[in-house]
Amino acid sequence: MADITLLDGSIGQELVKRSGDRATPLWSTRVMMDYPDLVGDVHADYFRRGATVATTNTYAVHRSRLERVGLEDQLADLIGVAVSQACQARDGGKGRVAGALGPLLASYRPDLKPDVEQAAEKFAEIVQLMANDVDLFLIETVSSVQEAEGALRGTEKAGKPVWLALTVMDDDGTRLRSGEPLSDVAPLVERYNPDAVLINCSRPEAIPAALDILATMGRPFGAYANGFTEISEGFLKDAPTVDALEQRQDLGPRVYADHAMAWIAQGATIVGGCCEVGPDHIEALANSLRAAGHRIV
Repeated sequence: MADITLLDGSIGQELVKRSGDRATPLWSTRVMMDYPDLVGDVHADYFRRGATVATTNTYAVHRSRLERVGLEDQLADLIGVAVSQACQARDGGKGRVAGALGPLLASYRPDLKPDVEQAAEKFAEIVQLMANDVDLFLIETVSSVQEAEGALRGTEKAGKPVWLALTVMDDDGTRLRSGEPLSDVAPLVERYNPDAVLINCSRPEAIPAALDILATMGRPFGAYANGFTEISEGFLKDAPTVDALEQRQDLGPRVYADHAMAWIAQGATIVGGCCEVGPDHIEALANSLRAAGHRIV
């Protein structure tokens, strides 16, 4: 039996659903601006269901994204709200808070190729704003080797553990969304020494092949999958909204838990959920972990 870190599930999608408002290009950032306490409610729900890590609602809080709508001057305030809501949701101080660092420009868009030096500077700014209050940094949905390098360079002086989460092609878990072999990330892992390497926001069926590759990198590894039918062409346009993506109807809590338990059988020690994987899924996974004799840490 093993000690397993249980991440939370979807934050952004869950906030959009709970708000009941129409999706906007600002995604969950808009929801947080309108209903800040809803963010804390989502975090607290995941903790109640068994998660031990709260991922801050900062995935899309980037200066480059806020500039599009004239809100770049609110970067620090928005990060402050997101981090404080996650910290307050901890019951008696238990659980950890992961500072989410999403793609600078757009998800699943390796074609945008953010410059490594510029990306590092932008990530470093966000890291500095969160460093005093989070327990670790979670770089999410990295689609290419170039994106990975910019984010890892930007977290070099974080002073906290850094976890790198990569996203792979839906039909080939051995390749990043850019088409590059997942194994091409290994030299960066060796150079920048993240504390864990994960797969996120990919179909659960693609993850086993990816984990076989991560297992060779000499770091704790794991995964948290999404529940989308596919990444549609409509979502790959500029400033998309999440209603361009469709939720799977065949990925209920028990089915998802079975996928994650198979990842643990491969050696994964960090599991959770991404978009469209909600509190019910995390609760089912927590129950499966306990039933198998694992300890959730």
